[in-house]
Amino acid sequence: MSAETSVPRPRESGLDISDSDLFRGLMSEAPFAFAFFDPSGRFVRVNSTFTELTGHPVELHLDRLPAELLPADLTALIESALRRIADEGLPVTDQPYPTRAENGDARHWTVSFFPLRGDDGVLGTALFGVDLTERQMNKEVLERSEERYRSLVESQQQLVWITSPNGGVIEDAPQWRAVTGQGLEEYLAHGWLEAVHPDDRPGTDEAWREALRGRTMFEWSYRVRTRASGYRHFEVRAVPIMRLGRVVEWVGANTDVTPQREAEDMRGRLTDQLGAAALRTARLQGATAQLAEALTVEQVVQVIIDVGRTALAADHSAVALLDDNRATLKVINSGGTPDAPGEDIDLAHPSVMTMAVNSRRPVFAESLDSLRIQLVDAGADETQIAKFLEQTEERAWVGLPLLAAGRALGALRFSFNRSQKISQEDGVFLEALAGQCALAVERATLFEREHRTAETLQRSLLPDRLPVVSGLKLAQRFRSGSRHVQVGGDWYDAFVLQDGRVAAVVGDVMGKGVKAAAGMGRIRNAMRALALTNPLPAAVLTGLDRVFEATEEEEQVTTLAYMVVEPGTGEGTLALAGHPPPLLVSPQGVGLLHETEPGTPLGWATSRKQYRFCVPPGHTAVLYSDGLVENRKRGLDAGLRELSSVVAEAPPEVVASPHMLLDFLVERMLSGYEQDDDVTVLAVHVPPATKSD
Repeated sequence: MSAETSVPRPRESGLDISDSDLFRGLMSEAPFAFAFFDPSGRFVRVNSTFTELTGHPVELHLDRLPAELLPADLTALIESALRRIADEGLPVTDQPYPTRAENGDARHWTVSFFPLRGDDGVLGTALFGVDLTERQMNKEVLERSEERYRSLVESQQQLVWITSPNGGVIEDAPQWRAVTGQGLEEYLAHGWLEAVHPDDRPGTDEAWREALRGRTMFEWSYRVRTRASGYRHFEVRAVPIMRLGRVVEWVGANTDVTPQREAEDMRGRLTDQLGAAALRTARLQGATAQLAEALTVEQVVQVIIDVGRTALAADHSAVALLDDNRATLKVINSGGTPDAPGEDIDLAHPSVMTMAVNSRRPVFAESLDSLRIQLVDAGADETQIAKFLEQTEERAWVGLPLLAAGRALGALRFSFNRSQKISQEDGVFLEALAGQCALAVERATLFEREHRTAETLQRSLLPDRLPVVSGLKLAQRFRSGSRHVQVGGDWYDAFVLQDGRVAAVVGDVMGKGVKAAAGMGRIRNAMRALALTNPLPAAVLTGLDRVFEATEEEEQVTTLAYMVVEPGTGEGTLALAGHPPPLLVSPQGVGLLHETEPGTPLGWATSRKQYRFCVPPGHTAVLYSDGLVENRKRGLDAGLRELSSVVAEAPPEVVASPHMLLDFLVERMLSGYEQDDDVTVLAVHVPPATKSD
């Protein structure tokens, strides 16, 4: 081996190291594997790192051939390299050689061979091996990361693309072209923009140019024409790649969001449908609640009109009911209906309502042409149809039959001053609404009929007229409870006794119906018979107690106020059977409640008492039932106090007239309250004395 060395001696004072010592030290501590072979291929020198390749100590290698010591694969690698150097005289570099450490971990080496020449030719061959395990591991990690990234991009259907700094496409994007069907030449530069939906193209181009100018992130969404000529929704994001403050390229990715958009659209449609269904249900419930509160046909019609205006946004509403002969529709509320001339419509006259009644099915006319066709099919005269359509501002119509147990009661008509699309869901809602309206109309019709019958019956049990007596004026008012269709138990009576005095009574048989009416009739007749025999109030009430015990049930409660008064002077007596005290009104309009024990209702075992009760000339005594002073919102005590105060507000001419006084009291006492009971009032007025008297 040549004595020359490329490593100079250290020029430090006191330091003297020979070339061989220096070489030996460097090789033994070097981080790479080193071995030197003589021309015959025997080991001359190896370092400790090389032993990691062979697994043998340094001394065992010296002066031995590789085949004597090394594994077959490593021997083959060394011998092949030595032959090539001997034949060609050129180095053999970067030969990969894998090994496995004692702990089983794989290691990766790269081995290079270099000939060492002297003056007489090749002196030997040097082997250098470098451990690339860490580098190989980093490479594998990077490759796995790239594979993961590629898989992630592909799984998310992202289309990755790259452009030049000015935004022109310079590299192919096979995924983009696979979606759009564009050729490479068509795609390059700015050809990609041609695949964007025409409506989205201007905004996309402007947003992309703005990002290029500002060197900011580009985020946008647009529709892309696909190979199949359809369009899919994409979201795009691109960022500028900067080096030394300059943009060197743009990297972007398009994500196919069509499924999400379609899902959002579907969710939006379902939400709208559910919202519309909930709204229709709420409207139907609201209409049903309002119809349940309506007692009369007039009230039902008003609810229908309100529902048509609020729930249907109808411009016109009409309600018509069949007459008793079921040949004519009687319009209850025309609502400005131009095709309902007069108050009655013959079922033979084709119109929206008559078609609904005759067919027992809803009629939907969403336009002028639709109505014209249906009227012609129903037999209407085309000239009359044309005249009607020229005059009306309506553009859509709905006719709904009112059916109860399959029987037609009438029809509803809603119209709109605009074309109106009636969906299947709207049709179901309208039919349900018509069903509720039919029930309400039927119930209201029955209520009115029964109410009229009940009121007539109750009035028949009361006196036809009050007696006319000199020196006395009598007046009465009776108002039936508006919410009750049954006969009530309130009654009044006044008659002249044998001695010329006048008996006046107001009673109340608790309850409603025939039972209360029958009890009222028995008590009234018994009271007249007893009064004509012995008119003293205490005696009459005692006799009524015996009658009540013999004829009435224990749970029946009956109260009354009974007085006997002398015409002219007003002197009299009074007895109460659990009834409110009478009100005495002075000519000055001062009302005083008579301080009399109310007593107990009829039939209760008690000693009946009577009290002096005088109605001086010019004064008025008012007997009344509890319906005047008591209701659900006002207690009896509060009502009695209010009755006294209301009298003070009456004008003098009202106080002087018993008829006007009763009208005033009833009107003021019921104002602001819902009447829930019958109201019976009887006035006994003694005129003021005159000079002739």
